Amino acid sequence: MSLPVFIGDEVSACGYRLAGLRVRVPDRDELARVLAAACEEAPLVLLSAAVARQLPDAQLESLLARLAPPVVVVPVVRGPGDSDDVATRMRRQLGVLE
Repeated sequence: MSLPVFIGDEVSACGYRLAGLRVRVPDRDELARVLAAACEEAPLVLLSAAVARQLPDAQLESLLARLAPPVVVVPVVRGPGDSDDVATRMRRQLGVLE
């Protein structure tokens, strides 16, 4: 059975690796190759928000519209100074923040 893949920075990758996912930390030159390989092999692909920002808008929209495998952008883990409440974070993630 294939495992989900996280593509992002090294610090976040450590947490996802501990959770049992395969992780990739590509540099800008190898991002396209790593992303294509993950979409071929994995049942789920998680992209860090920083990696998602490196992709052209059209490519990101195409990835997010995929049904197999689903591609999801995950937010950056924030530090202890973050004061957003749960409702605000959910609205932001769902794209309905006013």
